[in-house]
Amino acid sequence: MIGLGAVLDWLEGDGLALFWGGFLCFVRTGAVMALLPAFGEQSVPARFRLGLALALTLAVAPAVANPMPITPAAILAEALAGLALGAGFRLFVIALQTAGAMAAQATSLSQIFASAGAEPQSAISALLTMAALSLAFTMGLHVRAAEALILSYNVLPMGQFPAAPDMTEWGLAQISHSFALAFSLAAPFLIGGLLYNAALGVINRAMPTLMVSFVGAPALTFGGLVLLAIAAPLMLAVWLSGWSVWLADPFSIPR
Repeated sequence: MIGLGAVLDWLEGDGLALFWGGFLCFVRTGAVMALLPAFGEQSVPARFRLGLALALTLAVAPAVANPMPITPAAILAEALAGLALGAGFRLFVIALQTAGAMAAQATSLSQIFASAGAEPQSAISALLTMAALSLAFTMGLHVRAAEALILSYNVLPMGQFPAAPDMTEWGLAQISHSFALAFSLAAPFLIGGLLYNAALGVINRAMPTLMVSFVGAPALTFGGLVLLAIAAPLMLAVWLSGWSVWLADPFSIPR
């Protein structure tokens, strides 16, 4: 049998170091949880988010936590690594919100049925975001987040600051990819809006006395809603495909 003295010695030595290693894992996990879609929304109570961060830490720490001394630099490094990974998750939601804003602006629905919550957005943005988060949950968002956290230690070792040039290149590439994805998703609405305005200009020149705006505005709104019903499943499929590719290698540079 192991004596009480041996247990106390282990707790004061390797056990304490392992505890601090788990604490550093919690710092990274908590930073990711602050930006993780669905779990990190402002509408989610802070205590609930803290409980989720602790639960995710218990799942991740056994695979990555190593006995090591804790320092302020190590805590800051873990927080930066977690925020970087969480920002990668969040940028996919921002891409949907941006695409929804573009689509709503092109169909004159940007000010109609806009939500007034913690993160105001148009009705199209809210619809796409809620649908995408539902798809993410069906794919096991919490499991994929744990996998990404565990894999992140291969690129960003515990307690070490990420290289500034590499993180800058990665961050700019992620932001550029997010905007490109948003523009691709909103392309049908932008093309439709361009064709509508071109046709409206031609009709106005041909019939100057006709109030084309009163005739065309309802048609634009109705056409936008019909286009949304047709294009939304395809938009979500493209978004889900891009998100799955990113999850397979979160720290790669999109080309």
